[in-house]
Amino acid sequence: MQDIVNTDEMKAKIESAVKDISSSVELRETKMKFLGKNGEIPSLMKGLKDLPSEERPAAGKVINALREWAEDAFGKCEERIKNAELNARYEREKIDVTMPGKRRKKGAFHPDTLVVDELVSVFSGMGFEIYEGREIETDYYNFTALNTPKDHPARDMQDTFYLGGDFLLRTQTSAGQVHVMENKKPPIKILSPGKVYRPDDDATHSPMFSQMEGLVVDRGITLCDLKGMLDEFARKIFGSGVKTRLRPSYFPFTEPSVEVDVSCFECGGKGCKLCKGTGWIEVLGAGMVNRAVLENCGIDPDEYTGFAFGMGIERIAMLKYGINNMKLLFEGDVRFGKQFRE
Repeated sequence: MQDIVNTDEMKAKIESAVKDISSSVELRETKMKFLGKNGEIPSLMKGLKDLPSEERPAAGKVINALREWAEDAFGKCEERIKNAELNARYEREKIDVTMPGKRRKKGAFHPDTLVVDELVSVFSGMGFEIYEGREIETDYYNFTALNTPKDHPARDMQDTFYLGGDFLLRTQTSAGQVHVMENKKPPIKILSPGKVYRPDDDATHSPMFSQMEGLVVDRGITLCDLKGMLDEFARKIFGSGVKTRLRPSYFPFTEPSVEVDVSCFECGGKGCKLCKGTGWIEVLGAGMVNRAVLENCGIDPDEYTGFAFGMGIERIAMLKYGINNMKLLFEGDVRFGKQFRE
């Protein structure tokens, strides 16, 4: 039995190993070496099968006693290491309360964030729900379901980022309209903010920019409802004295379609540099949802009507805060951001 279980030698090895341990990692590794599943002490227990049957009970008791002793030794070591590491942490985290405090620079919200938050607040007050669409769309949702003809210029490679197959980066948040109308019965009243992508890059355009799409579908919805909602939007965003006007336009997914202008909030409509002397500023596109779009989404256009509108967040931010170059919104210059601290 002594050949199989040499407890004095094993205890000496463990005592020597424990003495040199200085971290929790070393303790864990050393404990696994002696007490782990394939450790030295469990290996002794496995070696009992080589002993005569009459010697096994006594040898087993010796090994179990050795295991208990080893667990106690490692437990004491663990307590020592834990206290040492805790004291070291206290020392590292010790704070001298007599030292002067560090001043933290105050951050600022991005103009886009300020505009989105304000728009969401305005339209939420009118009963709109928020819908966040997907940035990777299929040709069907981005174009076909929105009544965009196959030969429409917007489908060209120079106007759309195609990803291969039927997938593309959405060029407009209008694609979210279709998803909502396919999965929800009227009445529908949603607002969909998000990033869109178009291969365009100059002082007033960016390959990636933000849009906010609005959609209302219900019985008896008319262009007058759209005008009334836009009047409220303009007053809340640009000032109480601002008015709106609608100009005829064309979008494949609305009929009739309109461009929406607001009276210049800089000069009160008298004419200035901001409105280029016209007294009006174009802010968004809108219109009544095309019958074909409603039919594509399984909504009866003879029973329901609706209106949709879409605006560029960066454009609203540039107008609202007097920003003359869209690039400033994407450069991350802290000097630019400081100007928008509340």
